Amino acid sequence: MTTTAPQLGVRAGPIETTHVTGRRVVATIIDGFIFGVAYWLLALAFGDIRTEGEAANWVSNLPAWASVAYSLFVVGYYIVLEGYLGQTVGKMATGIKVVSETTGATPGIAAAAVRTVLRLIDGLFCYAVAFFTALASAKRQRLGDMAARTLVIRV
Repeated sequence: MTTTAPQLGVRAGPIETTHVTGRRVVATIIDGFIFGVAYWLLALAFGDIRTEGEAANWVSNLPAWASVAYSLFVVGYYIVLEGYLGQTVGKMATGIKVVSETTGATPGIAAAAVRTVLRLIDGLFCYAVAFFTALASAKRQRLGDMAARTLVIRV
């Protein structure tokens, strides 16, 4: 059984499918890589990076202002990109987009902010909460999508 989004706004053509859970996982990994590189660059420029044991086991320390700046970057990344474009870099790469459940348009800043705040819950246990919630939902929505009334669809 395939669940599809309602006919969205003035869009012409086929109804987009919301069964994009695998693409969402890959998009999250891509976005996580971007965050990792940004953190690494901040630590190189303003902090301390050292390895402990194996080369892949590195530790870093950032000053408080850099940690705050990094946190604001992550929150802003999601709110601005999903709010205005409907897509983060990971979503662009995987061909999916966030849209308003009612209009099919880009969700806007308020809905993107709700989705982002609820990442605190959805992201628990390496995003297992979001993954299983999306699988159990008929429209493949995580908690943030349900609260913000958004869908993630194929582009």
